[in-house]
Amino acid sequence: MMFDLTDHVVAVIGAGSGIGEAVAHACAEQGARVACLDLDEAAAARVAGELPGEGSPHESARIDITDADSVASALGALAERQGHLDGVVCTPGVNVRKPIVDYTPEDFRKVVDVNLNGSFNVLQSAARIMLPQKSGSIVLFASIRAAVVEPGQSVYAATKGGIVQLAKAGAAEFGSAGVRVNAIAPGVVETPLTAPIKASPEWYGAYATKSALGRWAQPREMAGPAAFLLSEAATFLTGTTLYVDGGWTAIDGRFQPPGMG
Repeated sequence: MMFDLTDHVVAVIGAGSGIGEAVAHACAEQGARVACLDLDEAAAARVAGELPGEGSPHESARIDITDADSVASALGALAERQGHLDGVVCTPGVNVRKPIVDYTPEDFRKVVDVNLNGSFNVLQSAARIMLPQKSGSIVLFASIRAAVVEPGQSVYAATKGGIVQLAKAGAAEFGSAGVRVNAIAPGVVETPLTAPIKASPEWYGAYATKSALGRWAQPREMAGPAAFLLSEAATFLTGTTLYVDGGWTAIDGRFQPPGMG
């Protein structure tokens, strides 16, 4: 029963689509009562209505992670209604692919505001609820771009590296109260964010062949690791970044030297 989330209250931010939607389903399948939170309230409500569970135990609400008050209000209201908050998963992210010299101040602020400021707001508000109850697990979403980059990914990569450091700092500050903080770093995943890449066969294929598994991930392949980090199976895991990247950051190219089969 180490992976069981029965009686856990879990807030999944970004639950209206992509990885967040898959995480919400995975948590519900493990028995959690899931709050689907998203900027798109209608999408969050749709997902909440589709989750498994007896007696419709799930709920939904709007959240804007760039607004600290919105985050505090949504998570605080959830904890008050349910009596506790056991897990928070923050999945939203945006990217503006441009060379550094072409970036505008507006581009910079957009990416930093959602990815880094938004993750900080979630981390802070979740911790303010979990520290007094002396338990809880917070899962932030970073990226392989926290470790490796390519042209056009400067600000996105910087924010994802910042999320890794936020997870470490949160782990250091909250650990004595029994609150854990970890990050997941996906590789390339088929989501609305990566739709422009999928539309280009050459680009899509190049990314597929970069990983050791030779393919893209599906959103559900990020959901299992998130549910794991929320569960009793991960009680001694904190301050870590779990690379769920199909081996992208493990291998150095795909060339097979002579004599290697």
